[in-house]
Amino acid sequence: MQITDVRVRKITKEGKMRAIVSITIDDEFVIHDIKVIEGEKGMFIAMPSKKATDGEYRDIAHPINSGTRENIQKIILEKYEQALLEPDIE
Repeated sequence: MQITDVRVRKITKEGKMRAIVSITIDDEFVIHDIKVIEGEKGMFIAMPSKKATDGEYRDIAHPINSGTRENIQKIILEKYEQALLEPDIE
């Protein structure tokens, strides 16, 4: 599995969310609404989720194992850091 495209939309509002990201896998499959969040222990990603009837949030799409999650997070956070260096286009 290769992440072939990463699109970062920086968020400038108050709060802990810093960006919303879409990734393309193998030029064939897209996952939208991955959130980049600034936590107490640093930056991390949150996969797209929705609120269930019991009030809990459940991921809609997510990696099956921790190695894949770490790889996706590493790539997304690298692209986010690059996006911070680019000027905002209005």
